[in-house]
Amino acid sequence: MKIQRFEGIIAWQRVKDWEVSIYTEFSGNKDFGFKNQIQRSEKTFNFQLLTFK
Repeated sequence: MKIQRFEGIIAWQRVKDWEVSIYTEFSGNKDFGFKNQIQRSEKTFNFQLLTFK
């Protein structure tokens, strides 16, 4: 199967699902510094995961 777009990559789809779950889980957290730190670290991890060679 030839992938036409990066959205077709299963790893990318799973990372996006994980990202949504992180944002959903911490959406009600009132500690905005902590929430921001978790969300930024999740973005960094996703980038590293997808660019790992």
